[in-house]
Amino acid sequence: MTIWDRFYRDSVIGILTPGAYVIDVGGSLRATPGRGNRYDPQNAYLTPYVEKAQYKILDPVPDFSPDIVGDIHNLSLSDNSVDAFLCIAVLEHIEDPRRAMREMLRVIRPGGKVFLYVPFLFYYHAEMGYYKDFWRYTKDSLPLLAEGYADAKWQSVRGATETWLHLSPLGRIPGIPTIARLIDRLSGKVNSNQVSGYFGLLTK
Repeated sequence: MTIWDRFYRDSVIGILTPGAYVIDVGGSLRATPGRGNRYDPQNAYLTPYVEKAQYKILDPVPDFSPDIVGDIHNLSLSDNSVDAFLCIAVLEHIEDPRRAMREMLRVIRPGGKVFLYVPFLFYYHAEMGYYKDFWRYTKDSLPLLAEGYADAKWQSVRGATETWLHLSPLGRIPGIPTIARLIDRLSGKVNSNQVSGYFGLLTK
């Protein structure tokens, strides 16, 4: 398991505690069949945690039957009313990410968490009629996203070589990502600024 996969697993499991009120913006966890717009069997290990938490999906449109239809820029939720947000691969698709971060900060309880994924070197991936693709995030942008939060932990995803291959057809060949990861480790490129993106765990 990679260091970024471990960060993802530990952060999400740490958020999905029994009874915790957790809102998944866009349904990107994809851990429960029939919820959100897609299910990923690789995330099935999270399903028992989802089922024990008060897990809700928020989406700006009703098309995929979310629990809450709402705009992340202007949440119709009370101050200090939610334990955590999952906001995975969402902030590149909205017009004002910093406003969205302030809204989630307003809504989570003291000590509450926001778990993020934001892309840096990644291809254009709008879905016409549903969402656009506005932003990419370097490491210098991360403190701006975390403004107002008491603590922020960040984990880069992929090193430079693996990121480059991930963007190419070669990255789909079995075994190639593992070789690229080894090259990154041996060359020190695993700590490069040229990464696929960043996971973040922010605390109010």
